[in-house]
Amino acid sequence: MAKTKARKTQDIAAPIIHGAEDLPSVIVDNYNIELRDKDGFIGDRARKSAFLEKLDEWRKRVSKGGDDPLGDKPTKELSKKKIDALLHGEDKEAAALIIGAIDDFAGELTHVLSRYLKQENWKQTERVVVGGGFRESAVGELAIARAMVLLKAEGCKIEVVPIQHHPDDAGLIGAAHLMPAWMLKGHEAILAVDIGGTNIRAGVVELRMKEAPDLSKARVWKSTLWRHADDAPRRGATIEQLVDMLKDLIGKAEKANLIPAPLIGIACPGIIEADGSIDRGGQNLPGGNWESERFNLPEELTKAIPEICDHPTFVIVHNDAVVQGLSQIPFMQDVSGWGVLTIGTGLGNAHFTNRNAPEKPKSKSEAKS
Repeated sequence: MAKTKARKTQDIAAPIIHGAEDLPSVIVDNYNIELRDKDGFIGDRARKSAFLEKLDEWRKRVSKGGDDPLGDKPTKELSKKKIDALLHGEDKEAAALIIGAIDDFAGELTHVLSRYLKQENWKQTERVVVGGGFRESAVGELAIARAMVLLKAEGCKIEVVPIQHHPDDAGLIGAAHLMPAWMLKGHEAILAVDIGGTNIRAGVVELRMKEAPDLSKARVWKSTLWRHADDAPRRGATIEQLVDMLKDLIGKAEKANLIPAPLIGIACPGIIEADGSIDRGGQNLPGGNWESERFNLPEELTKAIPEICDHPTFVIVHNDAVVQGLSQIPFMQDVSGWGVLTIGTGLGNAHFTNRNAPEKPKSKSEAKS
């Protein structure tokens, strides 16, 4: 089930809550749509592993008529960098094989997008931004462009574009847009965390609001990555490691005289409740049982880090696709309704309506009246 807004409001003076629908610059119309067809969740057809499955299918088909141009290494062991190199390499047969997989994957992505665009909150979409790890590759960018071409060919007048920031940075920078301006005022940076099923990334986001009050110049000053999938830690050990990562970053920021605000923004998979707990969707998080009624991530972090630079710590949590999408806000001011897809281990999704939406040009009939 998706998280969908109950109402639209311009009142942003309400208390800050986790998983909020009403944010300073946008209304989160919905996120985490879980549409199904006869084969299961349609989003599974456009996740990163789905591209690898398409590539593997092409390799098997080509091998029936001769040697596999990609060699003997199993598809799952081919890195993004290696596949990109083959795409742009001198072996045109290998490149053509990869293009075949890209085209098939783009068709699936187009199908998924078409289904989303039929949902009530997506009907007025003008642009869809694509992020996630798959976007940060030549193959991913080509698949995104191909999907846009296919949508145009179907008469669908929306843009499909890669996310502006590197996806790793977007998942951190977006956290700054969870906070109202008064919470950021007088501060140069905040702490941000992006928790996924494979990695946890924590970073210091330099706000640079003197250069751009809309946060368009915000950047990740320093970050650290922990690939927890290699360690298979318990949930408690995961939190301990995350706390150590954050304390290390706080120390580095203080030494550099980049004093962070007492704020930690968290991007996390799943449906986020107002108290910061995860209702569902956190089954792939390290150690499991993140959806337990007896576990609350914001409370755990504020206990472990009660103060940042002598001020009480404030933690705010939202869905990871929402947070990655929020990083795009400064670059979406020319549209009203827009969506985000994050292609990674799964397919994340969210839809937004800008608070300061541009006025639509009047039709001829409206102009006459």
